[in-house]
Amino acid sequence: MKEIILLTISGEDKPGVTSTITSILAGFQVNILDIGQAVIHNTLSLGILIEVPQVSESSPILRDLLFKTHAMDMKVRFQPIGEDEYEQWVAGQGKPRHIITLLARKITAEHIAAVAEIAARHDLNIDKITRLSGRLSLQEEIQPHTKACVEFSVRGAFADTSLLQEEFLRAANDLDVDIAFQEDNIFRRTRRLVVFDMDSTLIEAEVIDELAKEAGVGEQVAAITEAAMRGELDFNESFRRRVALLKGLDASVLESVAQRLPLTEGAENLVSNLKALGFKTAILSGGFTYFAEKLQKQLGFDYVYANQLDICEGVVTGEVVGDIVNGNRKAELLREIAEREGVRLEQTIAVGDGANDLPMLSIAGLGIAFRAKPLVRQSAKQAISTLGLDGILYLIGFRDRDSIL
Repeated sequence: MKEIILLTISGEDKPGVTSTITSILAGFQVNILDIGQAVIHNTLSLGILIEVPQVSESSPILRDLLFKTHAMDMKVRFQPIGEDEYEQWVAGQGKPRHIITLLARKITAEHIAAVAEIAARHDLNIDKITRLSGRLSLQEEIQPHTKACVEFSVRGAFADTSLLQEEFLRAANDLDVDIAFQEDNIFRRTRRLVVFDMDSTLIEAEVIDELAKEAGVGEQVAAITEAAMRGELDFNESFRRRVALLKGLDASVLESVAQRLPLTEGAENLVSNLKALGFKTAILSGGFTYFAEKLQKQLGFDYVYANQLDICEGVVTGEVVGDIVNGNRKAELLREIAEREGVRLEQTIAVGDGANDLPMLSIAGLGIAFRAKPLVRQSAKQAISTLGLDGILYLIGFRDRDSIL
């Protein structure tokens, strides 16, 4: 009969605790079956599952551990584990694993409870909880752009993925947070390509609306946009109608519009970190190349695909040069860039806010609806609405302290 014991050591964190404990175990030739350690607010919790060799007895080991932990002003707890119980734990290693990411401006106990309750209802066991965001001082908490993120590693099989995601989405809406749910596989840890929509994603504006205001046709363009949203017009038709209303606009206006387009919160931080980490990045926009290329120069995107506004003798003609970059074309471009870069689709991330982004969101390994309309949020794999674009870094396991800028 094998003797298996779970050791739990806790107390004030200090150098040498793990070294001291494991040195005692090494002296008795103990096997380590599992080990985990965490520190919260300078308080250490160390768990070690040991197998006592048949040539040894547990009592001298436990005695030495008890004396040493007392000398270090720490507490130790011993819990015998049966062989059958241990084997059941071993068998559980093959169960599917997922990552739940909770994002908010400030995380409360209510948020944690909601995530944990949903996980429990679907027979998901929480193995590990990790804070990805940095610690905030009490003064920083009142700032408008604070970020908080906690990641849950869960294990278990569940019956209905759509129901689980529906419950997470409902909780996110009710609590004004974001909750992402992903399979914890090798692709989640090896993303290589990120593609973005531009209007209302990388920038906090719709460029065609800004141009329409300059042309004095803002209300007309807005009406066409609404008709398209109601499904009365497809994207190509609505886009051509809106562009036609820009006919006669002085091309010099494009520069003044470009100067006032605000970057979305977190865009620069996100793209800079992605580039520093070796990611390839692209803009796939149903907007215009003039503005997308300025963003490319400003932030360093590798690829830009958008619509070319036809200009003749310094005046907008109301036409578009070439094929329109619509939803299907965005998905095609994502495939083409991934193939060119030697990247699997499972290693790609797509980010957008509109219905015309759904085709690329659906084929990307990680499709993110960013500050999107409810229909798009419900249809996308993941959604971020409470934080800026750099909240995406948390979805790939990035910690605030990992920033290399």
